[in-house]
Parts: sequence; structure tokens; C-alpha cells
Amino acid sequence: MPKVDSWRRLDNSAKIFPIASSKKYSSVFRLSVVLKEKINPKILKEAVNISLKKLSSFKVRLRKGFFWYYFEDNNKDIIVEQERNYPCKYIDPNTNNDYLFKVTYWENKINLDIFHSLTDGNSGTIFLKEIVYNYLELAHPQDFSKQLRAERKIANNTEDDYLKNYDKKSKGAKSGKKAYMLKGKRLPFGAIGVIHVNINLSKLKDKAKEKEVTITQYLTAVLIYSIYNSNYKKYNGKKPIKVCIPVDLRKYFKSETLSNFFSYITLQTEQSTNLSSFDEILKFVKRGFIEKLDKEEISKTMSANVKLGNNLFIKLIPLFFKVGIVKLSYIEIRKYTTTTFSNIGRMGIIGEYQKYIDKFMMLIAPESVEKIKCSACSFDNNLNFTFTSTLENTEVEQKFCKKLKDEGIDILVEGNGVHDFIS
Repeated sequence: MPKVDSWRRLDNSAKIFPIASSKKYSSVFRLSVVLKEKINPKILKEAVNISLKKLSSFKVRLRKGFFWYYFEDNNKDIIVEQERNYPCKYIDPNTNNDYLFKVTYWENKINLDIFHSLTDGNSGTIFLKEIVYNYLELAHPQDFSKQLRAERKIANNTEDDYLKNYDKKSKGAKSGKKAYMLKGKRLPFGAIGVIHVNINLSKLKDKAKEKEVTITQYLTAVLIYSIYNSNYKKYNGKKPIKVCIPVDLRKYFKSETLSNFFSYITLQTEQSTNLSSFDEILKFVKRGFIEKLDKEEISKTMSANVKLGNNLFIKLIPLFFKVGIVKLSYIEIRKYTTTTFSNIGRMGIIGEYQKYIDKFMMLIAPESVEKIKCSACSFDNNLNFTFTSTLENTEVEQKFCKKLKDEGIDILVEGNGVHDFIS
């Protein structure tokens, strides 16, 4: 075991990912920024190294202990290279100097792929923004004062806030029925289709306000409507459509941790809901969000997961035996979700830096069970909604885009060339 000050335990959520992940199920998400200028790779690498000095919690590698994995300081050289592969791929430590994140670039785009054991989407955006700030300061030193640079302070806090905030007496809710799984012919192994839907944020806000829902609720309803009217009806689906929505726990509990600190809610369509009516879906989604985003309900889900990780029997099982148990359990758990939709919200950028930035994007790795996953983030007047998919057909994506246009919302569609997509 290394020195105490050179290692740390994984947080409660992080423990599961090294055991459950593989080349088939990467547990990797991507955050990207598109600048208004071509990327200089030498400056980008310097910017990453400067960022790691401030955010040392990212400068680690994963090590195998007797009972659990743990993080250890990593002093190897960081690798920054041109993008050559599909997004959100398994990060092989042997080809990445043991780092749990990967930085790539393509023309004017910077990508940050992160293994979920390292952190969640919220803290991932902090790291990406720090890289962007440092890159722009190095590329345009005349535009940014020393005082402005000095004011950018981040608490390098890696506390496991699950342990601090969970309720030992709380009982978790049952998982309910297994979910409808999206069907269709798969892309070749390893391929991931990406479709970005750039949505006019002003018009989206107006429409959500008109319907008396939040933006996330509105987009969730469009997603369910699109799944039902394409894949679900085509394959005569019987099981409920279940959408998993990650929730940032920092909004409910006082926390500045850069480690994982998220939970989730699951919306399960009901037999009584008329899924052919968009307005009925909106009512169902709004009601589900109100009920499930209650702090007490959020605490129940979080606490149940923490108690499972802290179970004495599980803790005392050697890692060698845990692997098989966890893998089988995780495969079973994933059968209770049709798709995941994660909206990390507005990417707040300090004013002086905004003129160099075009947009941000978030992508989540799809896998064998959840064949399509969705994510969103916004910057300026653009909300980027992204589909990542292992399916050949794009019926869900096309229904989604058509519904937005029918609702009078302006969109612009882009892809990674895997699908011949026409919105």
C-alpha cells in the first residue's frame, strides 16, 4: 500500500465502475467545447498541465486493493492527441499513461473523455472549463489580466459526501417493472453514432413556459413521445418506457466535492397514460418530476445505494470475488432503464472568455442494454441535445427533431457521419 498522502478511497458511486466496466460498457462520458479558432495542440497540452496543478484530484491512476480499488497519485506525462476514435470509448490505462481521463482535439474542438469513477458531469465541467480558461490565456495573453486569473479559485475537495449525508434509517424504493429495451439492428461492434441537435434556447424556453414545465421536463416528454411513436410502436412494445434522469446532489446538500455526488430519478410510463398525446406525456412527466425531486425521495435513493456499498458482508468480500457478483448485479439493474437523459444545464463562462467560444456538448456512452443515451447542455442561446447510439436506424432521433420543429422550435442537426441523418 502506498503512503497515506499519495492515495485516496473511491467515493460510494465510483466503487462500482471499475468492477462493472469493460470495452463493451465503458462508463465514460465526454464533455466538448467548440472554439472559434483552430486548436494549437502544444498550447492545449500546457493548459491541461496547468489545470492539473490546480485540480490535482484528476492527476491519479486506479490501483487494485484487496477489498476495493483505490486512487493513487499519477506523475506520468499527460497525453494530448488528435481525435481518432469514437467518443466515450473505454479508456485503456496502458495507452493513456494510466490517466482516467483523455484529452483529444479536432480542428477547433477540445474533447475531455472521463471515466465515471473519477468524477461526475458537474465536476467534469469544472475541469473542462479550467482547461479552456488556461488555453485561452496562453493563446491570447494580452486579453486576460493577472488579477482575472488569480480570481479563478477552486476548492480541490474530494470528500465522499455520500457518507456525510446519507440517512442510515432510510429505506429505498423498489425498482418496479423491467423496462422496454430499444430494438433494432446494431452498428458494428465499437461504433457509436452521434447526432447533435442544436436547439434555439430562447424559443425552447418560451415553449416550456407556455406549457408550464421546465426545459428538462419538456425535453424528457419529447424524448418519451419520440420513443413511443417510433421504436416502441414499431416493435409492439409491452413493458414500460423508463427514463433515468441523473440528479446533481449538490443542489440538495451542501457540498463542494469534486468527486461523484449524484443520484437519479426514474420516470416509468403508466398504462393509464395516453402516450400518443404529447400533452398527456407532459402532464405525466411534470407530475413525476415534482414527486421524485422531493429532497426526502432523493435522500431515500441515495441512502439505499450508500447502505449497499457499506454493507459489512459486501465490504469484507475480497475484490476477486466481488467482481463476478457486481457484474451480474449490474447487468440485471440496467434492465430497469430504457434510456438515460442527463441535462447538466448552463455552462457558465466568465464574460471575458465567452467571445472565443462557440458551444459546448456532452455525450454519454451507450451500451448493449441502453442502446441510446441522451445528454444536454447550454451556452449562450444554444442548447445542444445529443443522442449517442449503437443502433443503425435513427427513427427516435428523427421523431425527436420533427416534434421540436412541429412545436415551432428552431433546430440545427449535426452528426459524426455514422448515420445518414436527415431531420
